[in-house]
Amino acid sequence: MINFRYHLVSIAAIMLALAAGIALGSGPLDRATSSLNGDNGDSTTATDPGLAAFESAYAARTSGPLLKDALKGQSVVVITVPGSNAAEVRGVTTDLKDAGAEVTGQIELSAKLLDPSGRGFAEGIAQQAASDVPGVSAAGDSYGRIGAAIGRAFLGSKSTSVDQTATTISAAFKQGALLSLTTAPKKLATLAVIIAGPQRSGDSDQSSVIAALAGALGGPSKGVVVAGPSSSSTDGGAVKAVRDGSSANSVSTVDVTDSAAGRVVTVLAAAQQASGQSGSWGTSRSTDGALPR
Repeated sequence: MINFRYHLVSIAAIMLALAAGIALGSGPLDRATSSLNGDNGDSTTATDPGLAAFESAYAARTSGPLLKDALKGQSVVVITVPGSNAAEVRGVTTDLKDAGAEVTGQIELSAKLLDPSGRGFAEGIAQQAASDVPGVSAAGDSYGRIGAAIGRAFLGSKSTSVDQTATTISAAFKQGALLSLTTAPKKLATLAVIIAGPQRSGDSDQSSVIAALAGALGGPSKGVVVAGPSSSSTDGGAVKAVRDGSSANSVSTVDVTDSAAGRVVTVLAAAQQASGQSGSWGTSRSTDGALPR
């Protein structure tokens, strides 16, 4: 039987479909993303503003009871990348807090880190700063080592104060211009939410790196969610790269952050990940449906 929580978010998902300009029953959402793949970086919509406003208002009215205590006792570090939409980041962060999570901080992975040509430099930083970290010396590939090092800097099995090892790694990656601290974490987080940008021409290499890092970040934590707008699950997008990669069964994905309802779904996905279950939610390209049950 569908519970009240699922029913409300299902209605929100319908509002998302309407806001995307899709007639219900007309088929996959893929056709709606063509207008989102331009070079202007604005994934938040070429839709009817009235419908978009309605969807946002509906999500705002229903998100309170839907999110209440969904992440109680959990802590989350928010990770952004070049191209992440600031409004989407703010929306997800607010919803994480509304769900009871402690947001430990926000970091941005740099274009330098996500450029495959800089892989050797980043791997060297990881090995120098985190040589004793499990996963750095044992990982079978460069991004496995890099991701394990970054994960040790910001994630843990419990939300404890940042220790000297974490501080050393964070400082080394910051000094190497591989990441920046938008809000410096004072605690290790139990979850990470990576917020990707829209798919753009020529971004496939960056998306592949994001996917590789996401698969290695989790370490002893509860895991990682990679979320982005609807175009991020099309060819070349970061969400699609995760879903097509080796970490598809361990990293959760959401491809509707360009909607207020979709940002609620992102938080519910984090709650599902915290319970030990990963999944793929959002548009019709998502294998597990619109949202976690």
